[in-house]
Amino acid sequence: MQSSNPVFNRSEGFNGRGQTTYAGNGMSYPAYGAPAEAGQWQGGGYSETRPMTIDSVVQKTGITLAVVVVVAAATWVLTPPIDSIDAARTLGSIAMLGALGGFALSLVNSFKRVVSPALVIAYAAFEGLFVGGFSKAIETQFSGPNGSGGLVIGAVVGTFGAVGGTLAAYKFFDIQVGSRFRKWAVAAMFGFVGVALLDFVLGIFHADLGLLGFGPAGLLFSILGLGIGVIMLILDFDFVERGIAAGLPERESWRAAFGLTVTIIWIYIQLLKILAILRGQD
Repeated sequence: MQSSNPVFNRSEGFNGRGQTTYAGNGMSYPAYGAPAEAGQWQGGGYSETRPMTIDSVVQKTGITLAVVVVVAAATWVLTPPIDSIDAARTLGSIAMLGALGGFALSLVNSFKRVVSPALVIAYAAFEGLFVGGFSKAIETQFSGPNGSGGLVIGAVVGTFGAVGGTLAAYKFFDIQVGSRFRKWAVAAMFGFVGVALLDFVLGIFHADLGLLGFGPAGLLFSILGLGIGVIMLILDFDFVERGIAAGLPERESWRAAFGLTVTIIWIYIQLLKILAILRGQD
């Protein structure tokens, strides 16, 4: 069954298609439902000996998230305190650079047929710039009484909770992901992004709907975004299971790691914004 997720639909193994040949090495791998055996002789040579596993996906995801965290922490520490207009503009420019660079590389990685570990790491670095700049700005703007913070820590803990809870629900309740579920989930995700971009453009002309702001409309929009993020996480888990069952080579773990990183950052940003809006209403 073909995936609707643009992150995974460039890899046939994630979609349950027939045997596929990867342009990077010319080797063929069986599709979903027919896992390849290590050391299998194909086309006059041996196929890749190590298939993608849960461990390899966790390892690569850990690497990409570590890059995000390290770059985000460096951005936070190395940028000046937001105590002037110039400092705010500097941090805003860094965050915007990270957002635009991350968005561009997310498109490249999503539609690239042969996954590139270097581009996945580059995406994580740009996202680290955005996450670090955005987090510092939110923590500064919405610090509580006596300068108390805690929004970023709360968002991080909430993100771990959301990922762990979703994974537990996916496994223990044996959630089945059908084609209709995928189509509606991906349509909701693209619709959310499209509306957000529209509101951003309208904001340039001072005619926005407040969906990206920190008012009631922004709160509802972020709650919706959080729900979509959890649904996308379920799709990610399903796609990873399908890829492993397909016997894909270990290199495809980077594609899985990229997809999971995109979703985890999405959930973190929505949680951080929700906490900031609730703090602002105190």
